[in-house]
Amino acid sequence: MKQILLITDGCSNVGISPTTAAAQARAEGITVNVIGVVDQGELGLLGAEEIRDIARAGGGMSRIATSQQLSQTIQMMTRRTVSQTVQQAVSRELHSILGSGDVTELPPAQRSEVVRVIDDLAETGSLRVALLVDASASMKPKMAAVREAISDLLLSLRARSGPSELAVFHFPGHHSTDPEVEMDSGWTANLANLDRMFYKLNMKGTTPTGPALLKVVQYVAEKPAYSSDDEDGMLRDYVV
Repeated sequence: MKQILLITDGCSNVGISPTTAAAQARAEGITVNVIGVVDQGELGLLGAEEIRDIARAGGGMSRIATSQQLSQTIQMMTRRTVSQTVQQAVSRELHSILGSGDVTELPPAQRSEVVRVIDDLAETGSLRVALLVDASASMKPKMAAVREAISDLLLSLRARSGPSELAVFHFPGHHSTDPEVEMDSGWTANLANLDRMFYKLNMKGTTPTGPALLKVVQYVAEKPAYSSDDEDGMLRDYVV
């Protein structure tokens, strides 16, 4: 199960549309889920609309949360999106076997068994989550809540009985290396100290949500366009 969890205020303003990048993720079998921490007023309404569009294009879920609701929201999203991912996979299998992916069309005994398998796989199946955090200037007042929410996300992943791995990115990156996105951690099951890295973020600059999301898609899909540099964790172009 592969997911990208994007935390943003929805105010992208550089590069390709994030909905285009999310659609690419979906084509690669990667679900894009989005948690929005938006402001009040017209800017907040536009941000919320973009957040919903990204999740819709990525085949995932979206939730709008205040800073106070963020921790609870991220835990709920993690549980629900894992279950949703399993349900989608099971539906595809049922459709190939029965010609229909609708569990409700099964006889009661078979339906209850399918539901049991879904619940079991959601808890025990292998899970990879790429966390992409908007660290642009507009997110600065919300970062304390984001840090707390990430801590709760890590607790949720550690509580699963199945293997869980997390990769962490934030955007924008360093202008001298990659202005669009920076990798903070590649895939790791050692989740104990990952939340501490967000205390060193320098909130700045524009909001290249689409380009950043596209590069994370390439990483999760293991495309050869980018590689991780073991020394500093930055995403690099391959040079031939």
